[in-house]
Amino acid sequence: MPQRKLTLNNRRGLHARAATKLVQCCQPFQARVTVSHGGRDADAANIMSLLMLAAPCGTELTISTEGEDAEAVLDALEALFEARFDEDA
Repeated sequence: MPQRKLTLNNRRGLHARAATKLVQCCQPFQARVTVSHGGRDADAANIMSLLMLAAPCGTELTISTEGEDAEAVLDALEALFEARFDEDA
């Protein structure tokens, strides 16, 4: 199961808009994506599950993937995190 640790660098952390973008980023892929923080796991297809992580700016999240395009979805998510969810100019 491929995984990466990615840090939330956008100002508000994993709030509703960022969680929505994360879900949308994963949708074109077949891989199952799990986001983990603080001993909790969230299904990246479920916005409410992601919001329950309550992850503020600076939080390191573990992203785990499973499926045929697991590495591709990790690359897409890494780009989203590096772009700060397109929130900060």
